[in-house]
Amino acid sequence: MSQSVPPPQQPQPGPAGPNPYAQQPGPAGANPYAQQPPAGAPYPPQQGAYPQQPGAFAAPPAPPVPGKNNLALGLVAAVVAAVAVAALYGVVIGATKHEIGYAAVGVGFVIGLAAGKAGGRNPALPVVGAILALGSVYVGQLIGEAMIIADYVHAGFSEVFFDHLSVVQEAWKKDADPLTFLFFAIAAFAAFSGAKKAAA
Repeated sequence: MSQSVPPPQQPQPGPAGPNPYAQQPGPAGANPYAQQPPAGAPYPPQQGAYPQQPGAFAAPPAPPVPGKNNLALGLVAAVVAAVAVAALYGVVIGATKHEIGYAAVGVGFVIGLAAGKAGGRNPALPVVGAILALGSVYVGQLIGEAMIIADYVHAGFSEVFFDHLSVVQEAWKKDADPLTFLFFAIAAFAAFSGAKKAAA
């Protein structure tokens, strides 16, 4: 008589309880493999947790740069400019045989610009520039007058200007009119304002 084989036993469930090897659910979106800091260790500061106060760590403002104030340097620059523009102004008058108002403005402005750029904000420089502009316009008109006379008498400019300067001055006095002196005023004003603007 054959023996009956008992049916295979189904595995019995273990006692209810947590699986020590089961992965514990973390917070949503957390990396389960990220290393957690040890107990008691301070957590790194969260971004935006401590907002920086405006200007808390800002560098202090730089001190203002003092303005340049050099009377001697401004005076030298103005004298050099006055000599140069006087010669140029005289050549323009001699070539055109006319006094040009724009040229007088340029004479004054160049002198004032040189004085202000080199000397800075010294209050004497605009006045010095205006005085030098008057002299520069006068010398330029004498140069132009000498060029006209030299062309008329067929003589050299240096001979007329240096050997007969009194004759040139007499001719300038005869040719001077109110417009001539207006050019003086224009040049002086241009030098004064040019020095002010250049030093600003």
